Amino acid sequence: MAKILRGAAVVENIESQLQKKVQELKARGICPTLAIIRVGDKADQISYEKSAAKRCESVGVAVRNVVLEDDTAKDAVLECIKCLNTDTAVHGVLILRPLPKHISDEEVRKALSPAKDIDGITEASLAGVFTGSDVGYAPCTAQACMRILDFYNIDCTGKHAVVIGRSLVVGKPVAMMLVAKNATVTICHTRTKNIQNITRDADIIIAATGKAEGLTGEYFSPGQVVIDVGINWNEEKQKLCGDVNFDEACQVAAAITPVPGGVGTVTTSVLVLNTVSAAGK
Repeated sequence: MAKILRGAAVVENIESQLQKKVQELKARGICPTLAIIRVGDKADQISYEKSAAKRCESVGVAVRNVVLEDDTAKDAVLECIKCLNTDTAVHGVLILRPLPKHISDEEVRKALSPAKDIDGITEASLAGVFTGSDVGYAPCTAQACMRILDFYNIDCTGKHAVVIGRSLVVGKPVAMMLVAKNATVTICHTRTKNIQNITRDADIIIAATGKAEGLTGEYFSPGQVVIDVGINWNEEKQKLCGDVNFDEACQVAAAITPVPGGVGTVTTSVLVLNTVSAAGK
């Protein structure tokens, strides 16, 4: 049976560091503040907004909620972002996406200052991941994967890591972060042939396919560490699940993150960590 890599222990470790840093900043007259921009009222975005705000408040980080109507004009959204860019009381800006169709995601990402991009959506932040510079921050979900590996003392050096998914949110940045940890990385995607053969040869698997429980037992082999990034709703079982069939993978792999209670739990803590870091710069 696989060891369960629970996010709660990682979160506790991060928050113990954060509370001290926040106290130090407030002693200098700096109150770390996160602005959250939400356009519309999508249930999943509201849920994430509440989760992020709760995590902030637990360590003393202030939250400024900016809620705009679904039909807000693109220019008004861009102007809102520009105002937050110049607001010295705001240290990090989280833009909940996807945005309504009439608002250009590219224009929104370009409008945000990399200095306040605590979720790694700007081109400058992503470039920083690939070049190893300290411009902006890596996407929080990708960071959360690495935090879990670090916390549970999983050494990436010389290991074969397989990343399933090539998005800019997880797949590509986490691949570069694994390379920085001296892993040898293979990226698989929808056009990859014989994925099962590739994944069975891995030491570490990062699963970010977006398909509920699509990775069944035959994708895994003994001794592997599996990080499941997916958060899906299984209508048949009426429960949240990951991209990995947890029950089947547990019978084979050495260690695995659960869903819920794994990567998603850590992601919001990383978001707060980046905000506090930005406030200290």
